[in-house]
Amino acid sequence: MFALVLFIIFVALIFDFLNGFHDSANSIATIVSTRVLTPRKAVMWAAFFNLVAAFLFDVHVAKTIGKGLIDITLVDEWVILGGLLGAIVWNIITWYFGIPTSSSHALIGGYAGAAVAKSGFHAVIYSGWTNTLIFIVVAPVMGMVMAFLIMAIMMWIFHKRSTTTKVNILFRRLQLVSAAFYSLGHGTNDAQKTMGIITSLLVTTTAMNGANLPEFFRVQTFAVPTWVILSSHAAIALGTLFGGWRIVKTMGQKITKLKPAGGFAAETAGAITLLVTAFSGIAVSTTHVISGAIMGVGSTQRASAVRWGLAGNIVTAWILTIPASAVIGVLSYWFVRLFA
Repeated sequence: MFALVLFIIFVALIFDFLNGFHDSANSIATIVSTRVLTPRKAVMWAAFFNLVAAFLFDVHVAKTIGKGLIDITLVDEWVILGGLLGAIVWNIITWYFGIPTSSSHALIGGYAGAAVAKSGFHAVIYSGWTNTLIFIVVAPVMGMVMAFLIMAIMMWIFHKRSTTTKVNILFRRLQLVSAAFYSLGHGTNDAQKTMGIITSLLVTTTAMNGANLPEFFRVQTFAVPTWVILSSHAAIALGTLFGGWRIVKTMGQKITKLKPAGGFAAETAGAITLLVTAFSGIAVSTTHVISGAIMGVGSTQRASAVRWGLAGNIVTAWILTIPASAVIGVLSYWFVRLFA
């Protein structure tokens, strides 16, 4: 039992690493596309603040993921392993094709699919899904509207000096702050999803066979251990450090062209949205948020500045993520049960 738990925790941290790798584009796309930082420096900057987030915020999102979506009493270690594999497979597929889908929703979908495969649909806590499903739409709209407003205000303030060197220098410096702010939001939001999964594993295995686990791994009630918090943030920071360059190009340049002021507006809007939802315990997609924010910035120039066809393809991939990863989660659960 102990060896299996260790293996599943390792798989969860691999998912967290891939989450950082896959979502590194979210953290660095704007600051790279505006040429404020080189890609290498940008990923180091984002990774550092992903890690720092471990020491600054509570774990509301982890509690939502761990016990708010699926009835934890119907979960075992094989469900969690199947869910993680479902999310990892979907992330690899979308990374390969350069599609900026949501690692968070892949994890939620994979976990739900595996739980349903084991216990049927009554394993799903439907009331817990309300905010998650609503914010698939609300989160990118929040990012878009907020970025549009921030950019519009800045354009009004600086409209007579929009081409001066001093203004560009100012926003290049401010974008370092906004990128750090966004990475804090990304770290606290996404790392908590892995924390929730690992803590669910510890709670269920403690209840079923706690006597065979070392004291370090015994968790009687849903309280995220400190070592889980630190390891989750370290894994996502390491993944961010390696970066996902295929997706950076889509996020930073193909949706709309960005300048330092636009990058600042997009990152600030994205950070505010992520932190507000994290404090509220709502699991949202960082990919959705920053994509919406970039579209909002582009819309202040003219509607045609945003490549809505590409944006539509991305939205389609978002919608498919939960059901597709759920199906893979079902298949993954059936597969891992062969080794039970």
